Amino acid sequence: MLSKHVIDDAKRCLQCPKPKCSEGCPVNTPIRDAIKLLLESKIAEAGKLLFDNNPLSLVCCHVCPQENQCEGHCVMGRKGMPVQISAIEQYISDYYLNIYKPQAIPPSERKAKIAIIGSGPAGFTIAFILSRRGYDITIYEGNDKTGGVMRYGIPEFRLPKHIIDRLTSALVDSGVKIRLNTTIGANLSLDELFRDGFRAVFMGTGVWRPRKLNIRGESLGHVHYAIEYLRNPDVYNLGSRLAIIGAGNVAMDVARTAFRHGCEEVTIICNLDESGITARQVELEYAKIDGASIMLKKIAVEITDEGVILADSEIDTDENGYKTARPIPGTETLFPADSVIIAVSQGPRSVIVSSTKGIKIKDTGLVAVDELGRTTREGVFASGDVVTGAKTVVEAVKISKRVADAIDEYVTRRHLLGDESYVWDVMA
Repeated sequence: MLSKHVIDDAKRCLQCPKPKCSEGCPVNTPIRDAIKLLLESKIAEAGKLLFDNNPLSLVCCHVCPQENQCEGHCVMGRKGMPVQISAIEQYISDYYLNIYKPQAIPPSERKAKIAIIGSGPAGFTIAFILSRRGYDITIYEGNDKTGGVMRYGIPEFRLPKHIIDRLTSALVDSGVKIRLNTTIGANLSLDELFRDGFRAVFMGTGVWRPRKLNIRGESLGHVHYAIEYLRNPDVYNLGSRLAIIGAGNVAMDVARTAFRHGCEEVTIICNLDESGITARQVELEYAKIDGASIMLKKIAVEITDEGVILADSEIDTDENGYKTARPIPGTETLFPADSVIIAVSQGPRSVIVSSTKGIKIKDTGLVAVDELGRTTREGVFASGDVVTGAKTVVEAVKISKRVADAIDEYVTRRHLLGDESYVWDVMA
């Protein structure tokens, strides 16, 4: 039983005076203290401790790379198995979310209106923090359901969708308003939000524009992009043989999802050697267990109706150790495939930026911000993948906690107190 496993593992915790597990966590999860409370039959207090530190604790315990973070720093792992922190955190956080009763403040008593664009990890984090501080929060989501990458980019077998639904209900119960099927920059503009009384706007729109290979055949009908496939794999007919170009975590998610939707042969193609596999080791192992094959040092040079033309790759390493691959002429061969999915990262869509004056973007297309998440337009903040590129959920939470504080300070000083000494001087 899971509960027995959790208790047994919790008892293995040494209650270190300086817990390395917390030091290894990007949001410094107080797992030692939570474990202590759990073993004292104070699970509600343990859950509150975790939730107050990270409103998405129940998400993070499912999807974080624990082997490199909390569990990877556990001193028990030096000579044996580390404490299974993710399972303990899941047990506590799941319990707490079931009993969580937010205090809904009436709209008339709210401090000020704040708009949140996007309901991914960054948007959820900001909404939880600022709604609890008394702000009137409205979330604008372009899809018909909340969650962003948590719902549409992470497969069900890694992150059950009911968790996102429960978090959404908790936000609604706390008084947060959610407008679905509303794309800021298309349906509404930032200028209209400020016109209607919002004192600050947060952008957490994620990265949904697939990166292209720019090779011949990329527009063919049996070629798809990973981020689009994962949104709704049920509507795709990939055939029995699938070739995946790319070897990151998203590629592994695609492979495992494809097997669950009828594919019989799935091959992951990496243009580098083993060092080019950027996926977590555990995700790679799961993909292999499910049946995926890995091809190394192969570059896709063309896609045809019959499959992918692959060339052997030659790897160059610069003075900083960065590796690049280039095709070796004359080594091209056809790799047969019914479908091809390209999984080589993604970037932000520019609908908000292109429709709004005053927001600077970098050459990468990502939004330029200062250390507080402030953009070059006053009152507009941003964090998450739209600023950093595709990162983990916990990294989005880490940055968004700091940005929430900055939004609180800005609205309080600039609008509630009328502090004219507050200067928005962002060069980004």
